[in-house]
Amino acid sequence: MTSSRPYLIRALYEWIVDNGFTPYMLVDTSLDMVEVPRAFVENGRIILNISPEATHSLVLGNEAVTFNARFSGTAMDVYVPVVSVLAIYARENGQGMMFGDQDDTTPPDPGSGGPGGPGKMDIQKAPKAPPEVKRPSLKIVK
Repeated sequence: MTSSRPYLIRALYEWIVDNGFTPYMLVDTSLDMVEVPRAFVENGRIILNISPEATHSLVLGNEAVTFNARFSGTAMDVYVPVVSVLAIYARENGQGMMFGDQDDTTPPDPGSGGPGGPGKMDIQKAPKAPPEVKRPSLKIVK
């Protein structure tokens, strides 16, 4: 399956804007493909205001988030691969969603430990047989 991250980003962006709040996006800048103003990067991360008032030509695509914005008065094209988006949230109340560092394109293997921790999924239980269902029957009573 394809990643759900771009769909969630679009949905949360629309929800935040529809409620009159300011959408902010937390971005991991460690990938070389990320094009953001490096002067504003702190600890390998940057927070971007992606509101309609702050951006021009915003595209929330399946592969990347792109837009043009002004940073210290200088216009700059911004390119953020979807895998680099760590969170999208409303500035005013912090409501939104954080994404994990891993890509969610494929579901975890049930035998790999999964969310329950290592070894939790290794035990295979025999499936229980469904309970016997008796067919209804009618008796003639005289």
